[in-house]
Order: sequence, then C-alpha cells, then structure tokens
Amino acid sequence: MSAVADRYAEFQELGVDVISVSVDSQFVHKIWNDTELSKMVDGGVPFPMAADTGGAVGTLYGVYNPSLGVNVRGRFIIDPDGVIQAMEVLTPPVGRNVDETIRQIKAFQRVRETEGKEATPSGWQPGGKVLKPSADLVGNVWKEWNPKDAYGGKGTK
Repeated sequence: MSAVADRYAEFQELGVDVISVSVDSQFVHKIWNDTELSKMVDGGVPFPMAADTGGAVGTLYGVYNPSLGVNVRGRFIIDPDGVIQAMEVLTPPVGRNVDETIRQIKAFQRVRETEGKEATPSGWQPGGKVLKPSADLVGNVWKEWNPKDAYGGKGTK
C-alpha cells in the first residue's frame, strides 16, 4: 500500500485511478494511515481506502476467505470499459512489485491505443519491440522476437 502511495503521481500521470479495498472498517483504515502509513509516505495514502467489511467485493473478485474473514492480497488492473485485464494474488509474505504494475499498465495502454494492432511481448518496456499480430506472425514469432530481447540474454539456451 505504501509503495503504491509513494508512486501515486506516476499512476495519476497514466490516468489510472487507484482504490484500496479491505475488510477493515474506515476507522481502522484511518488509524492505520495516521499511525503507520503516513510515516512511510508524506501525507499518507492519497487514494481511497474502501471498507469491504462483509467481504462482498472480495467475494466478487475471488479473494475473500470467509473462514478467516479476510481478503487475500490482490491487485487488479481494470480497463476504462470495466474489464479486468490483469490480476495478481499473492499470500501476505510476498510483496507485490509496483514497477511491474506500472509496466503492465503501460503495456495495456499501448495495446488499447493501437486497437490491438500491436502486442507487447514478455518483459516489454515502453520504447521496446512490439509484435504485430497477423496470420503471417503465426509460426514465425521466433523470427520477430526472442526472450533475450526482453531480458538481456538471461535465461536458458
């Protein structure tokens, strides 16, 4: 939460709305923000922290655990049409990667801007090579792209 809050300006520059949702009440959110998060991020969390006290939202997104009464930590990228384009659900011991979230948002925006005429391969970064989906590309991706293009030659041969 604090990592996203710290980089909130980048999300705003991309035209992205950020909303945090948990089963905690708005009172718990306020105390958490005032006593902890505001010490990590100047001014605290700048985006809404929504209370899902009954787990209804978490249930809709498949992250609510009714036996524990909590939402498992997840991240959802939802496009302007309200369609989930990506989701990541991790257990609490492993943190999410804000750099990867921003990279994926930029990739989804690129694909949307080109109306699907371009696809961003694994590890794509802005300015990186894109693929142009077509019948000619089928069976020929290897001629256009290699994993080493994205990862600097790391991996297996």
